[in-house]
Amino acid sequence: MSIKPLAKYFFMDSYYTASTPTRPGFEALKGSINADVCIVGAGYTGLSSALHLAKRGYRVVVLEAETVAFGASGRNGGHVGTGQRMEQQDIERKLGHETAHCLWNMGLEAVDNVRDLILQNAIDCDLKYGDVSFAHKLRYCEDLEADVAFFNNRYNFNDLEYIPRNRINEVIESDAYYGALWNKAALHLHPLKYALGLAKVAMDAGVTIYENSRVQSYSGTPVIIKTDQGQVTANELILACNGYIEDLEPKINGYIMPINNFVIATEPLSPEVAGSLVPKDTSMADSRFVINYWKLSADNRLIFGGGENYRLGFPGDIKSFVQKYMLAVYPQLTNTQIEYGWGGTLAITLNRLPHFGRINGNIWHLQGYSGHGVPTATFAGKLVAEAISGKHERFDIMANLPTGKFPGGTLLRWPGMVAGMLYYAMRDRF
Repeated sequence: MSIKPLAKYFFMDSYYTASTPTRPGFEALKGSINADVCIVGAGYTGLSSALHLAKRGYRVVVLEAETVAFGASGRNGGHVGTGQRMEQQDIERKLGHETAHCLWNMGLEAVDNVRDLILQNAIDCDLKYGDVSFAHKLRYCEDLEADVAFFNNRYNFNDLEYIPRNRINEVIESDAYYGALWNKAALHLHPLKYALGLAKVAMDAGVTIYENSRVQSYSGTPVIIKTDQGQVTANELILACNGYIEDLEPKINGYIMPINNFVIATEPLSPEVAGSLVPKDTSMADSRFVINYWKLSADNRLIFGGGENYRLGFPGDIKSFVQKYMLAVYPQLTNTQIEYGWGGTLAITLNRLPHFGRINGNIWHLQGYSGHGVPTATFAGKLVAEAISGKHERFDIMANLPTGKFPGGTLLRWPGMVAGMLYYAMRDRF
């Protein structure tokens, strides 16, 4: 292992790469090796799977096409929210209270799992607490207020507080919103530092990680996984590629839609300004279908995510593309310099529930976190380790969730998605 500059491994000027000046560098796979479990992808899913399996005594190899946390795990907003990406009330209506309660409990455990991994392993990733959700339309305030009673009565969850408009300055200095919901159980963090911390803990537990080792194919039982310079023979294979699965496994890539999301970071703000923008130092998001989400960094920059596209390329000027969303919330930042702008690819499912499963008995897939990836992807690694060890119950609950394929398959899902997003964008606006 060697220490290499981080920035050269990323193609975008990310605040996360700039604030993480060095990282462990891993060699590419060369030659033939054996393992109990081979994992494709070194993001949260793959690293967590590797760590939890290694703790159970398995020999684990991770193959990463680029570098650790190259994808969404190193580029996201760093929010660690409770629950699932689908609204809990909708889960109850569609799946019943028993399944909904299991999913709620696993969502809480997912947040606890992230926090425990950080604290128990001293991962330095700027961990902070709390999240605030805002209603961008007056009629949505009733829903936020009702959420407090719903979660209190149905789930005995008492960490939500409704903030009405006349108290909105307690959580934000902005006229953009009509009410807010403060979730005191949520977390937020520096996503790249967290991922690299997981990689170190996994490596210390005996996991072998190879970078720049794109998987070309796999076949057989045991599974033979081939890269351009080597191969791994393993009893079990975990596909942890998410939005980067491409054509590696056609049986699952139609269940997800890769989309691009974009983030900016301002110059460092004075403590007074930062404290007025985000008074409780929480993460924040609003009620739009294409949400705005933001938080303060450890050095008081505003990290603001907004806007998506549904094609292969990114906007030519990401800073300007996202800045307009930021200024709609914080017009007082008009003269604030935007120092970083970057994008990344995530995977959504049709109903926003994650897509887990097995192929041919010994190939496991975990994908489709739909913007809820920090807790859910980390927890996915815990569940698949349980399942490979023989305890299938909780994995099977997730694997049996009704996540259907996108209509039209991988070729026609894009036009349908664009049409749908245009509709919701108009609904948000009017």
